[in-house]
Amino acid sequence: MQAKQPVSSYPKSQPCDLWICAGHGLDGQLTLHPKFQSTSPPTKPSPRPDENRLDRPPTKALLSQNLATTIMTLFFLRSCVRAASRVSRPHARAFTTTACRPSDSLMVHRNTADNNPELPFKFNKENEVLMAEILKRYPEQYKKAAVMPLLDLGQRQHGFTSISVMNEVARLLEMPPMRVYEVASFYTMYNRTPVGKFFIQACTTTPCQLGGCGSDVIVKTIKEHLGIKQGETTPDGLFTFIEVECLGACVNAPMIQINDDYYEDLTPSTTVKLLDALKASAGDAAAAKKVPKAGPMSGRETCENSKGLTNLVDEPWGVEKTRADL
Repeated sequence: MQAKQPVSSYPKSQPCDLWICAGHGLDGQLTLHPKFQSTSPPTKPSPRPDENRLDRPPTKALLSQNLATTIMTLFFLRSCVRAASRVSRPHARAFTTTACRPSDSLMVHRNTADNNPELPFKFNKENEVLMAEILKRYPEQYKKAAVMPLLDLGQRQHGFTSISVMNEVARLLEMPPMRVYEVASFYTMYNRTPVGKFFIQACTTTPCQLGGCGSDVIVKTIKEHLGIKQGETTPDGLFTFIEVECLGACVNAPMIQINDDYYEDLTPSTTVKLLDALKASAGDAAAAKKVPKAGPMSGRETCENSKGLTNLVDEPWGVEKTRADL
């Protein structure tokens, strides 16, 4: 059987430096771009037996060595320029501005005159008894789980959760101080900077903004009456004011939390009355009795409807109303 003649077959006597196909080559040769093709008619090769075959390769044109070298040089230079531009391109970081953050909102500690490890802290006798009661709730090998109640106990005694309070809790629970720092810096109820005798937290989320006169009015009243801004303490050290997220008393909006007490259904007048009563109670035991009771300031009981009960006003149904055999 006669061997099949290769598709790409050209006379060996024809000189060639670089072959470029004029179409889609079947033998893997490079394709000549139209602008590199010669305007003169290409030399037609000698006729071959497969001259009229449809699957024969496209006609090839000869590209001179100088032109081929020029093309390769241009490609090489283009690659070098691209690489150089990437290397010399400066990597600059854009500058941004953000609002000032108080240090108690940061996950770091900065030594100050009233908050540094050199200031000693020990639980008093009364709190040592409470601490012993707290530790009884946890197995000996898991006593570090009491870190949160002990931090709260230290804050109530010292006025805020200082670095010395954290170190003492870490010593008592035999845990790394860093683990205590992580807890104290995560939960916002631990005040890591000094606060006033009356710590005011005003809820400013959507329900309190929409309920009653709105939290914006209450916040404005507090700032103007005390003469302080968000995060500041009055010069006499009595009041510290901050804005917080939802405190969970949405039905009694607007409301504020002062230390551990909720004061709800506030108006500008009742807010001023409350602040004046607290200020008077700071140095007078008799005046402390005149401080309004915690809860709604509107006179209603807890969070019941101001118009009275509108449902569940009858005796509830029992099984005697539905099952005569029971």
